[in-house]
Amino acid sequence: MLLLHCPLPLLLLLLLPLGCRPQKLPTRDEELFQMQIRDKAFFHDSSVIPDGAEISSYLFRDTPKRYFFVVEEDNTPLAVTVTPCDAPLEWKLSVQELPEEASGEGSGDPEPLEQQKQQITNEEGTELFSYKGNDVEYFVSSSSPSGLYQLDLLSTEKDTHFKVYATTTPESDQPYPELPYDPRIDVTSLGRTTVTLAWKPSPTASLLRQPIQYCIVINKEHNFKSLCAVEAKLSSDDAFMMAPKPGLDFSPFDFAHFGFPADSNSGKERGFLKSSKFGRQASPKPRVDLHRVCIGNKNIFTVSDLKPDTQYYFDMFAVNTNTNMSTAYVGTFARTKEEAKQKTVELKDGKVTDVFIKRKGAKFLRFAPVSSHQKVTFSVHSCLDAVQIQVRRDGKLLLSQSVEAVRQFQLRGKAKAKYLIRLKGSKKGASMLKILATTRPNKQSFPSLPEDTRIKAFDKLRTCSSVTVAWLGTQERNKFCIYKKEVDDNYNEEQKKREQNQCLGPDTRKKSEKVLCKYFHSQNLQKAVTTETIRGLQPGKSYLLDVYVIGHGGHSVKYQSKLVKTRKFC
Repeated sequence: MLLLHCPLPLLLLLLLPLGCRPQKLPTRDEELFQMQIRDKAFFHDSSVIPDGAEISSYLFRDTPKRYFFVVEEDNTPLAVTVTPCDAPLEWKLSVQELPEEASGEGSGDPEPLEQQKQQITNEEGTELFSYKGNDVEYFVSSSSPSGLYQLDLLSTEKDTHFKVYATTTPESDQPYPELPYDPRIDVTSLGRTTVTLAWKPSPTASLLRQPIQYCIVINKEHNFKSLCAVEAKLSSDDAFMMAPKPGLDFSPFDFAHFGFPADSNSGKERGFLKSSKFGRQASPKPRVDLHRVCIGNKNIFTVSDLKPDTQYYFDMFAVNTNTNMSTAYVGTFARTKEEAKQKTVELKDGKVTDVFIKRKGAKFLRFAPVSSHQKVTFSVHSCLDAVQIQVRRDGKLLLSQSVEAVRQFQLRGKAKAKYLIRLKGSKKGASMLKILATTRPNKQSFPSLPEDTRIKAFDKLRTCSSVTVAWLGTQERNKFCIYKKEVDDNYNEEQKKREQNQCLGPDTRKKSEKVLCKYFHSQNLQKAVTTETIRGLQPGKSYLLDVYVIGHGGHSVKYQSKLVKTRKFC
């Protein structure tokens, strides 16, 4: 097999004594081969396949492409691998005899130039192998004849990338990782959001000790047959594939596809896609729901954060990190388990219901008024962190809100309507809340709250035995009760946070902690503020203060706790 240095117009003439000299195979001179492979420009703008190196190229739809290589000796081992990326390919490998060299020692004068070219190009040659599809396919022969080998490729579906690898030393090269005797991926564990996969290691890693890493690909559409196909999916959409820049990724002969002569100055023509009427403009890339993760040399992995009751496709690729060439295991698919069906809690008109939700969990409630109604009111009291509430009436979404503290929602009613309420908990931890649904707008169990539920302490009014605080009220006349509790000096925010359950009422407090209760409201919200001085405290001590507002139905809501400290010296 020969590697040819000259441009493609001279390729067919290289076989004749016209000044260009053939060069021995790179693989037969390893130092020369490595030098040439490092110099990627060596093979650009060329239709010659190098021996022992994978090349990447592309095809325009319905535009065939031909590659050449020469095997100079009979009985030579030969292996050719073609990897389609994002579309099926039709490809054919054929061989024809090399023409005899014309020389002064021959039987006559050299044949005319055009006649010599036709002698090669007009002959179809002997077909050795053909294939049509999107699988990674191989041609392997332990004894191939000498001759000019032609690889013809065609894509009839769309513009596409592909890769080609050819070698005359297949036994020693082995650039692709070898698959184990059982190349399947096993699903060893299946959950609602997780799938655990296991596979047998590649012999290339376990026996030949070559550096192999495994890459997993997860998507919801289909399995992939090559890592090249995965990369093509990640980098381009189905409607448009960006044409490679001339001089970098394709032969100058492809300019003919756009109406440019083959000898155009590629440097000047690089902007032709923008100005030429033949050019196609790039469209925005859609979001690709495909994930790839490389995990080193482990052969078991758990995929997490999946959606319940969803089918996923899993592919595994063994990648030789020395050559960056890969081999696909047999892909698999699995459907995650359904979410556990939850019981739907029935809400009774005008009655408060306590709800507990696990971290990241959800609860479903149902409200079916027995009588006709013009309006329905939902009151929600979130005890800890914010919760998400959704309300549907006969399947139609009416409300989707995040709720902190106390919120009230009034919706238009409908005769014989049924309401489904979905409550989603916090990601931080478990959630607790109270909910009330009623068709009687005057029945309000939860007290109204101001927007700001903080307690303010006045530092200048602080003494060794008292502190003065203030808080906001509303236009409704409500009962307010204030409680105090002595705490250690090292009392911190974490301890304070544990006591922030707003649903715990005054009935959970010791009688000795009660300071006072009083009624308060103001029609002018700017004046709806009250102050209170708490006396009988010890010098230099820390106290946790709580204010509870109690509604007409007896339910209470706690303001944000306030940590205060008396003066040590007065």
